[in-house]
Amino acid sequence: MKTRERILQASLQLFNEQGERAVTTNHIAAHLEMSPGNLYYHFRNKQQIIAELFARYEAQVDAYLRVPEGRALTLADKSTYLESMFHGLWDYRFLLRDLEHLLDCDEQLAERYRAFSRRCIDGARAIYQGLVDAGILRRSLTDPEVLAVNSWLLMTSWVSFLCTSVLEAGQALTPELLRRGVYQVLAQERPLLSDEARPAVEALLQAYHSPLR
Repeated sequence: MKTRERILQASLQLFNEQGERAVTTNHIAAHLEMSPGNLYYHFRNKQQIIAELFARYEAQVDAYLRVPEGRALTLADKSTYLESMFHGLWDYRFLLRDLEHLLDCDEQLAERYRAFSRRCIDGARAIYQGLVDAGILRRSLTDPEVLAVNSWLLMTSWVSFLCTSVLEAGQALTPELLRRGVYQVLAQERPLLSDEARPAVEALLQAYHSPLR
């Protein structure tokens, strides 16, 4: 593995485990058993590392938040969206835990994030509209834009909610608690489901449910 990639992977691991604010470039270099100068050869500062990690997160979300062309959405697509959402939450949880701080510290990152946020809401709106068109959600009851905005708010604030309201001091985030965030998004749809789609979506709800305490 090339040195640049090792730095990015180590940084992501440390940011996720300890929080971005607690990790310095010296910590990253020590973790990799390299000199700080070697790290600075590849990245000028920590902000550049964060920007690169955000670009990867951005690309991951952009790749899955799309409606398939030439066919209707299916419940299998829905399952794929949910699992992709979970992996994005888990793999880049530090971004969501420290989001406001990260954006305050980097004006360029903040601008990129605003555009990314708008794309995500637009993509989610198109997906919800696709679920309506496919007969999975009831047209008369469903507002795709409201669901898209609510889902985005849930996803971007879920890690912060866990850290401030659920976890005890020193307690680590777990995949199970992150999966509960996906459950919260899916649970919005319960009153909107068509009779045909309800059994399969209820099974998905059970799969993503986990207790908060």
